[in-house]
Amino acid sequence: MWPWGHLAVAYLLYTGYTARRFDHSPRFVPLVALAIGSQFPDLIDKPFAWTFGVLPGGRTLSHSLLFVALFLPAIYVAADRLEFRSASVAFSIGYLSHLLADIPPSVLTGEPTGAAYLLWPVVEQPPEDPIGGILDAFLNYYTMGPYEWLQLSLFVGAVLVWYRDGAPGLATVRASVRRYLPTRS
Repeated sequence: MWPWGHLAVAYLLYTGYTARRFDHSPRFVPLVALAIGSQFPDLIDKPFAWTFGVLPGGRTLSHSLLFVALFLPAIYVAADRLEFRSASVAFSIGYLSHLLADIPPSVLTGEPTGAAYLLWPVVEQPPEDPIGGILDAFLNYYTMGPYEWLQLSLFVGAVLVWYRDGAPGLATVRASVRRYLPTRS
C-alpha cells in the first residue's frame, strides 16, 4: 500500500475511535503520532531492506507481530511516563492499521503466504523482486492499477472526513507557520 493509503486508513479508524470514545474530532498531537505510526513499519523496513540490505525484505522486522508485541507496549510505557497516553494510542492505531492494510486481498481468497510477514522471522518471507533502493521502488516498482486508484480514492475520502471533522491540526500548523514567517509591513 502507498503511504497515503496507510494514512487514510489510519485517519478513518482514528477519527471513528475519537468520535465514539470521546465524542470529539482528533487533536493535533495524537494526529502527528497517528501519521508517524501509519508510516512507521515502512520507515524502518524499506530502507533497511532496499537501501542498506540489512533486512531480507521490505516487510520483515517492524511488520512482524513479534516485534509489535514488544515495541508497542514500550511505546505505551514511555508515553505514559511523559503523559502522552493519547499519542501512544494514536500511534498504535496507525501502526496496527498499517499492518492490517498491508495484508493483500489474496489472503481473503485462501492464499495465506501474503501475510507471512506478520510472523517473520518464524515464517520465512516469500522472495521479493530486487529493488535498487527507495527511489527505484517509487519510480519503477509501484504502478497505478485498480488497487492503487482505490487507495487514492480512500485518501480523498479521508481528506473529506478530515475536513468534515473541522480540519483538526490545521489551526496549529497555521499558527506555527505564522510565527516563523516574516510579517508584511
